Amino acid sequence: MAARRNMLRAATMALLLAGTAPARAEDGYRLWLRADVPAGPIPRVTLRGDGATLRLAAAELSHALPAAIGGVTLALASDPQVTALRLPTATLGDEGYLVRRVRLGQRDTLLITGNGERGLLYGSFALLRHLATGGSAATVALASAPRVKLRVLNHWDNLDGSVERGYAGQSLWDWWTLPDFKDPRYTDYARANASIGINGTVLNNVNAKADSLTPRYIAKAAALADVFRPWGIKVYLSARFSAPIELGGLKTADPRDPAVAAWWKAKADEIYRAIPDFGGFLVKANSEGQPGPRDYGASHADGANMLAAAVRPHGGIVMWRAFVYADTDPEDRAKQAYSEFKPLDGKFADNVLVQVKNGAIDFQPREPFHPLFGAMPKTPLLIEFQITKEYLGFATHLAYLGPLFTETLDARTGRGAETVADVVDGIAEQHALSGMAGVANIGRDRDWSGSTFNQANWYAFGRLAWDPTLDAAALAREWARQTFGTDPRVVEPVVGMMMASREAVVDYTGALGLAHVMATGHHYGPGPWVSDLKRPEWNPVYYHRADKQGIGFDRTRSGSDAVAQYAPDVAKRLADPAATPERELLWFHHVAWDRRMSSGKTLWDELVAHYDRGVAAVGTMRATWERLRPLVDAERWGKTATYLAVQERESRWWRDASLAYWMSVNGRALPAGATPPEHDLAWYKAQQFPYAPGHPE
Repeated sequence: MAARRNMLRAATMALLLAGTAPARAEDGYRLWLRADVPAGPIPRVTLRGDGATLRLAAAELSHALPAAIGGVTLALASDPQVTALRLPTATLGDEGYLVRRVRLGQRDTLLITGNGERGLLYGSFALLRHLATGGSAATVALASAPRVKLRVLNHWDNLDGSVERGYAGQSLWDWWTLPDFKDPRYTDYARANASIGINGTVLNNVNAKADSLTPRYIAKAAALADVFRPWGIKVYLSARFSAPIELGGLKTADPRDPAVAAWWKAKADEIYRAIPDFGGFLVKANSEGQPGPRDYGASHADGANMLAAAVRPHGGIVMWRAFVYADTDPEDRAKQAYSEFKPLDGKFADNVLVQVKNGAIDFQPREPFHPLFGAMPKTPLLIEFQITKEYLGFATHLAYLGPLFTETLDARTGRGAETVADVVDGIAEQHALSGMAGVANIGRDRDWSGSTFNQANWYAFGRLAWDPTLDAAALAREWARQTFGTDPRVVEPVVGMMMASREAVVDYTGALGLAHVMATGHHYGPGPWVSDLKRPEWNPVYYHRADKQGIGFDRTRSGSDAVAQYAPDVAKRLADPAATPERELLWFHHVAWDRRMSSGKTLWDELVAHYDRGVAAVGTMRATWERLRPLVDAERWGKTATYLAVQERESRWWRDASLAYWMSVNGRALPAGATPPEHDLAWYKAQQFPYAPGHPE
């Protein structure tokens, strides 16, 4: 043993003396920002002006630009030499950028300009993205301004370090060591967000603890704000509505009570003294047991406007969630948000945004767009997507969510040619405030999001928040080129996998408009049979309504009439099973098992075919990834290959368990040639997962 230790020491010393170190494993930490310092001379980066954000932009360029690009100049549009060029910068706002070759002073240069420092930072990242995805350095000409003002990540991070619905490890925020120790990962996090245009972060869970608003935790949030500020990112806090009682000793949290309003004003003043550019509050109220204004007979507008008045002197805003999930509307959970918020249109203060989920229930693999979009023209609506994959296989299933995001954003609301994106970016009604929020999938795992491909969902969200009209496939290709390199032998198969992946998950978990059929609580795996929970809308059977005759939730006039919440043209189409898109059929209609589908198959046979198609699609992804083994680094290839094997196994589990249950209800045999479930229904029902990640209970 001693001889062996001596040999190892000698080998290690030889490596050190030779100036050689072991190669660094590729663990995914660098995300899509993988450019290394190029060999040879570094291009000259001229910074006209000074400021922390400008210096960061210059550092990014110096680190990654190839020498062949020549000189680069960073200068604000107000710089006299730039002004003299009469460039079209007036429409760029504070965050837009323009990148083009010009003659500045007495020399030719590649100019990055804009009206504010953040614009120059975003322009620098845009140039690097252009080059990393194969764009030409010689003819580069970029110009862009964000269509959405607030581009925000919602962290469902708890003060104990856990993350609700988080599948990438513990919270990135180490509240215990803040504010003293500022982990370098905080800077890397901010840099990644800035590279895709995200400009806000809600630090704590919407299921908030009042402690987040105590002086101790305000100081911790202030430390993070100091790190994020040069990267153009504001911090926000989720506020617990009952904090005046829990922290202030008041007897009530009624927003109409002057003492309550005064407490919130004092609290806002305290926060702004610590964080001068604090963004404002996010509030979940009267939902899933959270306190709110309706506890006192007041409205959501009363609650939001009281908080808005507290932050208004400081330029702050309030994001008030429309996810109201209580037992007050037993007819149809999908109708509740519209019923409570539509009557309040025009009653919110002008520094309030109502934050609306993409669909009317809860981040399902597929949901029709939320009927509030297009129904509240006097109120800015901030759309909320879930980047973390609570209902799409956690971290282990490959599910690129770009198509889910764009499917919603591109949907027509029924108000002329208006799309959901037109509502979100404020164009439809010319709102000064606009926003997009994403429930973050970020944790303390080295690859940030639990797997390499989950990083693409963070990336796509940021890019779509900047411009909701972007194409999901183009974003997949953009991300793949930056993540794996520009070799088309890798990029094109990877993009193909990504673009097929979300539909595969829909197919093997519940196609044709089925929703919320997963196991309850942790939401891991199938559970369409669950029917014994206290409240009806907690049970999957509530959502699919399967019986011997058919399956699906009747939301037409003969049922809950939820279709009436959409604009008349949309409602008319959705009220007719023949006109309803088949992908949403069972969301809106209870349909006979024998109904003929567009394929010519019966609904039952079509549903079985979708389950089989989903499983097969995962098998195809595995085969594609296997062929890429020689072209992808071993570390990322190996983890992805393992997860694809898990996904294929679990897709069969989903398929078999679901079909076993549907057959127990409808009494039908499988179509000819279909493989029977591996186990009987009792076996699937017996599976338990008490320690699934991301579930605090």
